[in-house]
Amino acid sequence: QVQLVESGGGLVQPGGSLRLSCAASGDIASNIAMGWYRQAPGKQRELVAKKGTGDTYYADFVKGRFTISRDNAKNTVYLQMSSLKPEDTAVYYCNAFIRRTMASRYNDYWGQGTQVTVSS
Repeated sequence: QVQLVESGGGLVQPGGSLRLSCAASGDIASNIAMGWYRQAPGKQRELVAKKGTGDTYYADFVKGRFTISRDNAKNTVYLQMSSLKPEDTAVYYCNAFIRRTMASRYNDYWGQGTQVTVSS
C-alpha cells in the first residue's frame, strides 16, 4: 500500500502565507513526481504545481507566489504559499506518481486533502 498524508492547511488572511506538507509512505520503489492540485467548491480539480525528477511546473495563477520543493529521501513534497488571495481558497490535494516495485507500472496516488481558506 501507499499512503499520502497532508498537513498545514488552515485559515489565513489575504496576503498571508501557509506551508503545506505531504509525506508518502508504504511500498515505494520509485517516486518520479509529486505535486499539488486544488479543488474549489463547484469547480474542477486543477493542477497547482508539480515537481518531477528534472522539471518543475507551476500554474500561471500561482507563479511568483507559490514554491514547490521536494525531499526525495523522505518522499515528501512541500508547497510554500505566499501572497494568498481569497480565490486560492480550496481543498488542496497531494499527488504522487509512484511504482510499488521495480516490475510494476507507475500509478497516481492521492492524499485526503487539506482545506485552505483565505479570508479576512
